[in-house]
Amino acid sequence: MAEKLKATNSIKIDTSIELAWQALTDPDLIKLYLFGTTVKSDWKLGSDITYTGEWEGKSYQDKGQIIDVIPFQHLHTTYWSGMSGKPDKPENYVDVYYDLARDGDGVLATITQDGIENEEGVKHMNENWGKVLAGMKKVLEGIK
Repeated sequence: MAEKLKATNSIKIDTSIELAWQALTDPDLIKLYLFGTTVKSDWKLGSDITYTGEWEGKSYQDKGQIIDVIPFQHLHTTYWSGMSGKPDKPENYVDVYYDLARDGDGVLATITQDGIENEEGVKHMNENWGKVLAGMKKVLEGIK
């Protein structure tokens, strides 16, 4: 089987590391930049995470698990989407890594997703995560 690919996207946000972390773990903030998605989790190691909402008129309920948490620095989750057309089996989950680092007077936020099957998928996920990060930046820079 061919090796899976990954997409990585970063953006500098004029905010504090504390607010950037809150944007990754507060369902009310997440909903503002993640396409209206409702996220539920207790954000503890090994806990479940669910994503529910509507996309292009179709309801979805996606899910994953919290794999690693280093507050204010790193969040690693798995992710499976019912819209992928793939069965809900471990081999169909991807890993998504959210990393935060102080960058001057702001924060560098990076999202990396692995498990992508082809270059078209990498392009799609880079566009998708770029929109997510741009939305997060807009929300956080509007909070000041």
